[in-house]
Amino acid sequence: MRAVQIRELIGPDGLTLVEVPEPEAGEGVLIDIEAAGVSFADLLMSQGRYQMREEPPFIPGMEAAGTVRSAPEGCGLEPGDRVCGSVSGAFAEVGVGRPRNLFRLPESLSWAEGAALTVNYQTALFSLVDRARFQAGESLLVLGAAGGTGTSAIQVARGLGASKIVGLVSTEEKARIAREAGADDVVLISDKWKDEARAASGGSGFDLVYDPVGDELFLDGLRTLAPYGRLLVIGFAGGSIPQLKVNRLLLNNIAVVGAAWGEAMRREPEMPGRVHERLLPLIDKGFIRPPIGASFPLEQAADAYRRFAERTAVGKIILAVR
Repeated sequence: MRAVQIRELIGPDGLTLVEVPEPEAGEGVLIDIEAAGVSFADLLMSQGRYQMREEPPFIPGMEAAGTVRSAPEGCGLEPGDRVCGSVSGAFAEVGVGRPRNLFRLPESLSWAEGAALTVNYQTALFSLVDRARFQAGESLLVLGAAGGTGTSAIQVARGLGASKIVGLVSTEEKARIAREAGADDVVLISDKWKDEARAASGGSGFDLVYDPVGDELFLDGLRTLAPYGRLLVIGFAGGSIPQLKVNRLLLNNIAVVGAAWGEAMRREPEMPGRVHERLLPLIDKGFIRPPIGASFPLEQAADAYRRFAERTAVGKIILAVR
């Protein structure tokens, strides 16, 4: 089968298209992959900077959509089922996933949308509801609002009944993506962005800030919170991990909440299934439709990675495997 392989931990230039034997299913589900999702975490893994380091050569990719070729008896999946979810070595024509991490793909979603669904949208729902205790009628500011992480947060929050959703982006093109995802308003990064964001909230500040960026945006994000507001730490796509003097939290009665979906899955292996079931009504009602920013064939996987390295990724970046 054709697969992308990381030969060196040097970023996009370390990727190579190879022919390798198909994986053995073992106790997993064997999937003919149609599309795979690419994320910032994949770039970090290719640089040896991800929290789970794998030594080359290896086939990267963590999420995909495709057709079940074989499945363990009694697992709830059958050959021919359309599925999406977490797949080991997803940047290949055939992959293997654990039954508990694979879900039937709704007919309303394409292969590409299925490949974009799992990680970002499960992260969004887990973070907003299970960690931040989001309630209908609350307001939300999304940092990095045009990427796959940001657009998923916008759509999930819209489905959960957010009163106002504002996105923070760096360009007018990214502003268009955030609006199309469902943001009510968009603010461009500038020296005055936090003041403009507070004004867009109606002046009182936001109940929640969704932060997958970190870096210098984190502290200004705190300044946009309303009293009793919460800032969700999702990741550090900006590159650096911010430091906080906690008197800021005390004086303003605000909170910083960590949301590590991967760690939650590790501790509670059945959680992805429960979260996916809570996403299905939002899909059925049309709130969730993953925006696809770009699609690349397997042989151009390095170009997909470069979208993240160059900070030009919008929506979800997809590898079209077949």
